[in-house]
Amino acid sequence: MSSIRVLIQQHGAHPARTVVLLPYAQLMPVAKRLWAQEVKDGFAPRFETTMEWAGRADFSPGNDDLSFDMGRDLLTSRTWLDRAGLGARGELLAGRLVEAAWQLGALAGAVPPSERQAWAVRARAAVAIGAEAPALALEAAIGRIAVEWAAASAYATDTLLRTEVAATMDLLMVLEGFQTEPLAQALRQILGDKAVTLRLDQEVPRGEVHLHEAGDPSHEAEMAAACVVRHIEAGRVPVALAAIDRVLTRRVSAMLTARKVAIRDETGWKLSTTRAAAHVMGALRACAWDAGSDAVLDFLKNAPAVAPRSALALERRVRREGLREWRSVASLQGKEGARWPEVIEHANTWREAMQRTRALPMWLQALRELLQHCGHWPRLQADAAGAQLLDELGLGEEMQVHWEQFPHAGRRLSLAEFTAWADDVLEAATFKPIHPPQEEVVILPFHQLLGRVAGALVLAGCDELRLPASPEPPGSWTAAQRNALGLPSRETLEAQLRAGWGNALQTPHCDVLWRRSDDSGEPVLASSLVQALRLGGLAPEPDPRELRELAAHPVAKPLPASAHLAIEQLSASAYDDLRHCPYRFFALRQLGLQEAAEIDTELGKRDFGNWLHKVLSTFHEALRASPEPPGPARAQLLDITAQEVTRIEGLDEGEFLPFAAAWPQVRDGYLAWLARHEGKGAVFEQAESEHKITLGPVKLIGRIDRIDRLPDGTVMVMDYKTEARATTSARIRQPEEDTQLAFYAALLEDDTLRAAYVNIGERGKAETLEQKSVVEARDLLVQGILHDLDQVAGGASMPALGEGKVCEFCAARGLCRRDWWV
Repeated sequence: MSSIRVLIQQHGAHPARTVVLLPYAQLMPVAKRLWAQEVKDGFAPRFETTMEWAGRADFSPGNDDLSFDMGRDLLTSRTWLDRAGLGARGELLAGRLVEAAWQLGALAGAVPPSERQAWAVRARAAVAIGAEAPALALEAAIGRIAVEWAAASAYATDTLLRTEVAATMDLLMVLEGFQTEPLAQALRQILGDKAVTLRLDQEVPRGEVHLHEAGDPSHEAEMAAACVVRHIEAGRVPVALAAIDRVLTRRVSAMLTARKVAIRDETGWKLSTTRAAAHVMGALRACAWDAGSDAVLDFLKNAPAVAPRSALALERRVRREGLREWRSVASLQGKEGARWPEVIEHANTWREAMQRTRALPMWLQALRELLQHCGHWPRLQADAAGAQLLDELGLGEEMQVHWEQFPHAGRRLSLAEFTAWADDVLEAATFKPIHPPQEEVVILPFHQLLGRVAGALVLAGCDELRLPASPEPPGSWTAAQRNALGLPSRETLEAQLRAGWGNALQTPHCDVLWRRSDDSGEPVLASSLVQALRLGGLAPEPDPRELRELAAHPVAKPLPASAHLAIEQLSASAYDDLRHCPYRFFALRQLGLQEAAEIDTELGKRDFGNWLHKVLSTFHEALRASPEPPGPARAQLLDITAQEVTRIEGLDEGEFLPFAAAWPQVRDGYLAWLARHEGKGAVFEQAESEHKITLGPVKLIGRIDRIDRLPDGTVMVMDYKTEARATTSARIRQPEEDTQLAFYAALLEDDTLRAAYVNIGERGKAETLEQKSVVEARDLLVQGILHDLDQVAGGASMPALGEGKVCEFCAARGLCRRDWWV
């Protein structure tokens, strides 16, 4: 401040008629406090940033002007694209055009209005450099439109560029940061001798730097939090936490908040990542005509107006039915007294109100009514992020007139276009939490430490991906275009980054952290800035986290008894669970603690197997009704059946493509097997048939894929398998260990029968793998079932065995605590 005071005196300027331009807004309270300490009495200069200064002008952008408001400019960009003949691609190009126009607008806004057309002539030539190739036609068009839009716009800064402003000031003092600001340069040229420059960065010795190498992001976050806590305990406050990796910084912030550390977050985070935005965007996505069940259920479970128990009941039913598309849910019928059908009715009413196209003001009104009906509106108003969201989207009724008077808001939008618009608006906005009165930690970009004092600095996320020494310039401009336009080049950005890095390391105590690998396990190198420190003699130090001794509390194997849980029916898979691990049977079958099935998942091998079962079942029923000999007619009938089952099941063609490509080989292989099988005299009798039989105190139930009758009258039970042949062979190798075929044999009244797996390979080969000892295996299985159920009813323990492959993917592993046993 002494330098500022001396310069004011040397120029004979009055402090009240002196403006001090700061490089960023966070310096304003610091500068005012320091001036008050330097000059106890008298006038103070005006401390401004160009944005704050221009924002005080009474300015409203014209209808076609750049406003630097994402919601408004997205609509205006569509009009500019229409005028250029690119309206058909407006949804794709609007965001890119706004980005380019904003970059050029920052340059055009620093040019006096009288000189702006001359600037436009130079800019038109600049954006044409290297854009002659037909492949770059869209990029060239965006550049040209952005130039015209920026040149035709009026700016709030225009009032600062008038010569009359010079008469109101004695002195303009520009405090330069690491980045050169075009508007500040323009003001210096206009004011001439009445403008001076003062650099903020100074050469001072580097502080005490400590390097810490972490294994992964979680490890790095814990180490960073430990460093911050260590500095606070040492009284080095405020501690600056550099926002290099926002995800990592959020993790560290959460850990510090849990320790009641007062944090001032000057960077904030995208409004689109807040819970309020998730609720609003979830509501919009749930209203899409092709919305999946997951999207609508997520919306309903979070809607305050929907009873949680009803929403959960509906979710259980939808998951049980496996309905991926919400339009399939409407056909569900509930039992008398069930409340979830009302939830479907409410959801469909809300969705129906959001289907037709309309102008933006009407969309905002519809969204406001949707949020009010589903109960989100009052909660958004009471939440800081929610209130900002309502303001950014213009959902308040007071904004309705504003949007109705804005001509570009009259464009009719579909729900998908409106959803994309809202998403872009929220993505462009930043939410900053309320600051505590006295912070212990300040989260900020490290280049904003310039001119500020911090007790210590923690630089977390200093790896090659998040802190590249040569950052990528924003936008799609080429290096030649950037040079001609006056945008900062890669070299300039690198110099600015290195200058900010060097200034940050002047903090008295610095901790620099990076990771060896990402969450995925992908190796990551330290930033070259960190590597330069290591070449200078610094080495990673021990883990800053404090070690704690914890008493071991090993878990014994659970040994529940379930005599009081009656077993009324038993399937093959349930008994298989009992044989492999009694605890698994107890948890999943007796207690019913089943995992919730995923609804919206990619099709996998299991889905192909289920589809094939339905295709073959339908095919054989049709073949029995209208017999066809082996040949092309059978292949045609099987193809028609496959197409019909695919349609009924509603399978996505793109997802099913890998299996559809393998279908011709599967079809031909199966038909060849069928011809051989029928050639031995086998006759098809049933497919996908339900069976049940009483065995002592329990009822055995099951569905058998296929039952044939052999020439001698013997029944043959068959089960289709699409797994590897080796896996199927392993099933029949030890008859007493194979539950499925023996269980199916027990479901039939026949005393003697045969059983086999039909292995259907994707490479065109199908074959029968018969279980030769199925009768003996069945008799042993029946004895085993009676013995095991008698033991369970008698109060025998149901131990968790913890052995074999069954443990690797067991849904009850977290319940039995397998990984914590003694």
